[in-house]
Amino acid sequence: MAQTIVKGIDTLLAEANAVVAAVSAEEAKHLLGRDGYVFVDLRDVREIQREGKIPGAFSCPRGMLEFWIDPASPYHKPMFAEDKTFLFYCAGGLRSALAAKTAMEMGLAPVVHLDGGFGAWKEAGGAIETVEKR
Repeated sequence: MAQTIVKGIDTLLAEANAVVAAVSAEEAKHLLGRDGYVFVDLRDVREIQREGKIPGAFSCPRGMLEFWIDPASPYHKPMFAEDKTFLFYCAGGLRSALAAKTAMEMGLAPVVHLDGGFGAWKEAGGAIETVEKR
């Protein structure tokens, strides 16, 4: 029997974009390095090694996000307990919108995401830090 998907990606993204504030690459460039902001890179390590990352960004693979946010999880990362604004980004802004909505639903606040993702960041001339393969 074929699967019947009752809520597709377009609906999920529309729901996320309705509640998550999006920050343009130009705005994000002005936020980089400010004490009250944490840039969270949700991309896979291979993407980061291939393309680099926003300088100082915290790498959190999308598959670990919920585990790293939850203080009751054995995988919790204390960085997510800090009183800061969390700016999520991915390659193109889709994963980050969904991740930011999930983080908000878990109680993390404030949370925003980079509209257009790392691609928009590069296009806007944002600084890029290279990451060596391990």
